[in-house]
Amino acid sequence: MNFKQLWNQVVFSFQDGHVLTVGHLVSAGIVLLLGLLMSTWISRLVHRRMKRSRLSPDTALTLRRLVLIFLLITTVLTTMGLLGVPISTFTFMSGAVAIGVGFGAQNIINNYISGWILMSERPVRIGDIIEIDNERGVVELIGNRCTQIRRVDGVHMMVPNSQLMERKLINWTLIDKQIRSTITVGVAYGSPVRDVERLINQAVKEHPQVLDEPEVVVTFSDFGDSALIFETFFWCEISAERQLRQIRSDIRFRIDELFREADIVIAFPQRDLHLVSTPVMDVRMIDHAD
Repeated sequence: MNFKQLWNQVVFSFQDGHVLTVGHLVSAGIVLLLGLLMSTWISRLVHRRMKRSRLSPDTALTLRRLVLIFLLITTVLTTMGLLGVPISTFTFMSGAVAIGVGFGAQNIINNYISGWILMSERPVRIGDIIEIDNERGVVELIGNRCTQIRRVDGVHMMVPNSQLMERKLINWTLIDKQIRSTITVGVAYGSPVRDVERLINQAVKEHPQVLDEPEVVVTFSDFGDSALIFETFFWCEISAERQLRQIRSDIRFRIDELFREADIVIAFPQRDLHLVSTPVMDVRMIDHAD
């Protein structure tokens, strides 16, 4: 058998008389492979171009996926057209596959659909600080099946997309990057409370990342067991939770410096111990002689 005979060898024939030869299959395989490679390359190129623009990361990722899906569908339809296979031939097969997938991969389909809902409705976006199941972190990637979250300790969590849709989720930066924080400090009894209020307010306002609006608030919150308790509330604009921890740390350092200069003592727990002495009775043993 020469090459031409092998190329025209019939592999499969349809009821309408159409046949598939080795040449058809090889040509379709090459077109399909090149189409997949080109689709992946073009979608990545579009994604890189989008990231250089002013589009948000999640919008760029959504456009990349749409381009990839469009190119893949075009590749598959082109391959089927090259084979000359009518779409009606795959009607029964596609229905059977859909039923099997529906029963065997419900969770995967649920997560996949949830991922597209997240990308379209955008209750969670790439770069948002979220909290779910008492775990807090920054969203780094919204995938087809799960979302990648980097916790504050650097550990990456992979959360199924369906859980982000079904469970209670707190998005700290849904509308904007502004977050309110608070610092509590206790001073010794007898300290000048108005000076304490002024120095705390000064320390907070001096930090460059603290916003002027809403205004910084300092409250005298309580008479504690060993201290006068003050709280300050302030707003700052951040992109990661670790920035908020650093801001609070800087403000605490500054409060300590200002208090030392003003001879204001930051209180610490104190306990008074009272010793009570009781008279000791002198007990004597008396021997009775017979």
